[in-house]
Amino acid sequence: MTEMVYGAVPEHAGEPILPKWWRTVDKWSISCVLILFGIGLLLGFAASPPLAERNGFGPFHYVQRQAFFGGVALVAMIITSMMSPVLVRRLAVIGFLVAFVGIALLPVFGTDFGKGAVRWYSLGFASLQPSEFLKPGFIVVAAWMLAASHQIGGPPGTAWSFGLCILIAGMLAFQPDFGQASLILFAWGVMYFVAGAPLTLIMAIAGAVIAAGTVAYSHSEHFARRIDGFLNPEVDPTTQIGYATDAIREGGLFGVGVGEGQVKWSLPDAHTDFIIAVAAEEYGLILVLVIVTLYSGIVARSMLRLMRERDVFTRLAGTGLACMFGVQALINMGVAVRLLPAKGMTLPFVSYGGSSLIAAGIGIGMLLAFTRVRPQGEIADILRGRH
Repeated sequence: MTEMVYGAVPEHAGEPILPKWWRTVDKWSISCVLILFGIGLLLGFAASPPLAERNGFGPFHYVQRQAFFGGVALVAMIITSMMSPVLVRRLAVIGFLVAFVGIALLPVFGTDFGKGAVRWYSLGFASLQPSEFLKPGFIVVAAWMLAASHQIGGPPGTAWSFGLCILIAGMLAFQPDFGQASLILFAWGVMYFVAGAPLTLIMAIAGAVIAAGTVAYSHSEHFARRIDGFLNPEVDPTTQIGYATDAIREGGLFGVGVGEGQVKWSLPDAHTDFIIAVAAEEYGLILVLVIVTLYSGIVARSMLRLMRERDVFTRLAGTGLACMFGVQALINMGVAVRLLPAKGMTLPFVSYGGSSLIAAGIGIGMLLAFTRVRPQGEIADILRGRH
């Protein structure tokens, strides 16, 4: 009777954690994540041996590290997905504060690894990029503030979250890391829109972002160089974009064959930022479409489940996480095919990178926790007057 009234699977008293988790979690999204990770390992075997050879490591050094970090990421994803939304929020606040301090201290203790942007901490055996962990934490914290502003007598959560968003975006732009700053702004804008923001205010914020981009173009050589390279109709064949474009064109529909691609020998970031170029060259458009479908499936499944969610905080946080995940993948692939300026952003679960893999696992774990089926009425019940 409870299921008929509330439109969701009821809790079973005394049910063990694992069966309860498996019954309520989105198994299709988990399957898509596992397939993406498997594709990442497959592409790692093709893309990373040249870099390992140049650095004096064994041929599969980076694949082994990716498998290790990926295993940690999957464990973190599963553990996080078992948590309640309240526990996810509490841990997200702690993680956000730690990552925020980490970003604030980057100018003092950080390094750029010769890439011109101070984004990492060197740990000797590995590197740590705090902005990767900041993103999911910020989304949950901002969603909490936005949801609190909807309560009667609640705090000015919208203003607080917007101020925090601008502060973080400014800190990231200072590194400079305009790609991550754009993701933060986008995620907040999506949550603010879902929370019921007036369209005129959204347009005003978009105008302010464009104005900020104009200022950055005028005062940041790093930003201006990437924009000029994107707008230039002629692609320098000796640049990363040039190599990636040629590789994608060479791959065609079915690719040149496993191990036959050449772009991995030219691109220093073939195993990270431009992994999709390796996929397109060796396996063709077919594999690229499979990857796009997997990302789209995760986002679509999550949004459909969130549409039935009654809790404002859960709906906002889940929407922000899903959209950020999908847009990061879109940006990475868009850069490779020259639809967007170069951003230096990884492809979640596919690109090599310890910080990005583990942070993606935590972020998707949060999303899975928010989209689990719970014994509650759906949002449609409110619209029909059923409480």
